[in-house]
Formats: sequence, C-alpha cells, structure tokens
Amino acid sequence: MLRLITDFDGPIMDVSERYYQVYQLCLEKTKYPDQEVKELSKAEFWQLKRSHTPEKEVALKSGLDAEQAEEFAKIRKQTVHTQPYFEYDILVPGAIEALTKVQEAGIDLVVMTMRRVRELDYAIDKYDLGKFFPENRRYCLSNDYVKTRDIEDKPLLMAKAVKELPPVEKIWMVGDTEADITAAKKHGVKMIGVESGIRDRAQLEFYQPDLILPDLKSAVDLILG
Repeated sequence: MLRLITDFDGPIMDVSERYYQVYQLCLEKTKYPDQEVKELSKAEFWQLKRSHTPEKEVALKSGLDAEQAEEFAKIRKQTVHTQPYFEYDILVPGAIEALTKVQEAGIDLVVMTMRRVRELDYAIDKYDLGKFFPENRRYCLSNDYVKTRDIEDKPLLMAKAVKELPPVEKIWMVGDTEADITAAKKHGVKMIGVESGIRDRAQLEFYQPDLILPDLKSAVDLILG
C-alpha cells in the first residue's frame, strides 16, 4: 500500500493572486498621500516571493522607506491569511486530474497544510475536494493554534500523521516549500518538491528534496509510473 501526502497551497491551490492582492493593499495602506511608489507587476512580485525575498525588501523595491517597510510587513502578516483574500485562490491546472488518478489507483491520499481548519474547509467546500480528503485525512492547524515558523510547525503535523495513520509500505510527500522538505526528511519520507508554488527551483534545491518536478500532475505520473 502506498500513501501520498500532499501540501495544499502550491501543489493544489495557486495562491499567487491572493498574495499579489494583499501586496497591493499593503502598498496602498503604507504609502504617504502624495508619494510616488513603484507598484510591481504581478510577475515581478511573484518572482520575488518565489526567490524567498524578505517582505521588507519587497516594500523597499516598491519605493517605500524603511519605516514604511516595517508597517508594510506587519499589515501583510495580519492580512494574507484572512477572508476575503482566500477567495482569490484558484486550482493549479491539472491538480484535480492528478488527485483523481491517485484515488483511482487506490493510493491513500492525505493533505497536510499550514492552513487552519476554517481556511482549509473553506477551499475544500468551494472546490468539492472532500471526495479526495475525508476529515481523517486532513492534517492542518487548529483555528486557535499559535504559529511559530512553518519550518518548525510542519514537522509536528508530519509526526502526528505518522503516529495516527495506518502503516503503509511506502510514503511520498509532495510540497512546494522548505517546510515540506524538512518535515518529510525528518520522518524518512520520500520528497518531491514542485515548482507550481511559492518557491523557485533554486530555493527547493537548497533543501535537497529527492526530486524536483513541475507540479502535482508530473509527481503523480512519476509515482504511478
């Protein structure tokens, strides 16, 4: 029996528009009334996010000063994981097809995400993903969980899953960040980094997953192949 543990944002959901909308909001809220700022295009902004550029540096590149950059980073942190911004998330092309293939192949499918319960439930209901992920196959943060850093929190979710889920012969993990790679490695899980999310290839390579592939669909094709 095989198990596939997949991250949610990146492999399944494209979050780039949400992050860009929040970027625009932060810029609007922190600039001075008559200040000329340089609003980055979505492509420019997303490239910075994917190369793991710090928030304050994104603010400075947009024409804000150091004090404004502090405020920009603060507003962004408070806003990016809130409604109504989750409404901007869309499915990654090919993700549903990939999940369907996994299910039809009889592989145990698990989602593991840094979303809180209400944030995950919102997207699962909106896109009818419950058929792939029943509640006992959803690993996420409780609504009142106090986050530290993803790279520390995600391995805790992985530990919980390894302990609770029935044993299988082999486990694969698919994710798009250093937190996913760290969680998988810590628990001896084969890891595929995908380039459809918030980190570019150079960032993924630095953390040395077993493989790097374009997206969930190509990861599933490899696992099934």
